[in-house]
Amino acid sequence: MTRSSLLVISLFVSLAVPPAARAQAPAAAPAKGKDLYAVFETSRGKIGVKLLPAEAPKTVENFVQLAEGKKAFTDPLTGQQRKAPYFDGLLFHRVIPGFMIQGGDPATRGAPLGSSAQKNLPFGVSGPGYKFEDELPAPGTRLFEKPCVLAMANSGPNTNGSQFFITEGAGDRVPQLEPRACDSKSGVCGYTRFGQGVCGCDLVGGIARAGNSQTRLVKVTITGERPTCK
Repeated sequence: MTRSSLLVISLFVSLAVPPAARAQAPAAAPAKGKDLYAVFETSRGKIGVKLLPAEAPKTVENFVQLAEGKKAFTDPLTGQQRKAPYFDGLLFHRVIPGFMIQGGDPATRGAPLGSSAQKNLPFGVSGPGYKFEDELPAPGTRLFEKPCVLAMANSGPNTNGSQFFITEGAGDRVPQLEPRACDSKSGVCGYTRFGQGVCGCDLVGGIARAGNSQTRLVKVTITGERPTCK
């Protein structure tokens, strides 16, 4: 097994971001024909991603509801269940130049840049307190032919939670990410793709080369307008 494959396997989601002033329709269920985007505002700039609810409806719904603070989660730092913009203030705790940047671990919330643990919780093993199933096509389908793909990190079949990654590598550089036959319940293993970058994708490489936990995810905004990342 190659070092790259081992690093991908280590992409982990266990059982492992502002509240609206008025009620509004859930962004996870856009009107038919309407596009939905996530803007990742980082300490180094913005990355805009078009979400893919037609391809991964449960994954997109989970991400959007967590991002907008509409879904309850268990905070690993306190053990308490709460609702809040989930991704705001987290770190990109694991990065691999030429491959991907990974975030979404709530144990990294507010942690100093460059740290690898907080309150005795090592980064990379925490999530929202629940898991949900993969949304994968048949083996042989090519999901990662382009860079800047947004996908769920996991620790095996059907262990999605909140950790995600955005790719820098693509195609033949990341074959280990593609759906493959396995002995899981569905018969397919891999990483659920639920978004494709539309702007700011040059930042992915910069974040990767800055090192683990050197970039903060300041805020995630869900919008129906195509972002420009300016």
